[in-house]
Amino acid sequence: MERGLLWLPLLAVFMGLAWSGWNEYQKLEAYQAWATNFDKAKYDIYAVLGLKEADLTWGKPTRKGPINLQTFSLNEVASLGLFVDNQAIDPNIPPEKGKAIALEFRFKNSAKIVQIPFTEISLAVRWYNYLQSLMQ
Repeated sequence: MERGLLWLPLLAVFMGLAWSGWNEYQKLEAYQAWATNFDKAKYDIYAVLGLKEADLTWGKPTRKGPINLQTFSLNEVASLGLFVDNQAIDPNIPPEKGKAIALEFRFKNSAKIVQIPFTEISLAVRWYNYLQSLMQ
């Protein structure tokens, strides 16, 4: 009986991990269905991003599909910045590590600023370079 009680927390941890994996799988499936409408798309745990011609759409991934979707045109963007830990960085010399990674869009005719979060610096740099080339 004592051994059974020792294994009970391990069983609980295993069930939690299984549920977490299933939850993430459901998010990926919903993202894949959503991403078919875009020319280029990105998924990570913080945000989904889709590009169709000059329109950029982004939101938060959930099991039922992305929520809080926002769309804007790259033609409205005055500047694009890359931030790691709330500090602007040079995309040609990105840091090795960082926690808060985001692409920042500043718009021409308003004080509006949009920050799209990323989990990986290298992925954010690739998107930065790609979007910068489209904006020129």
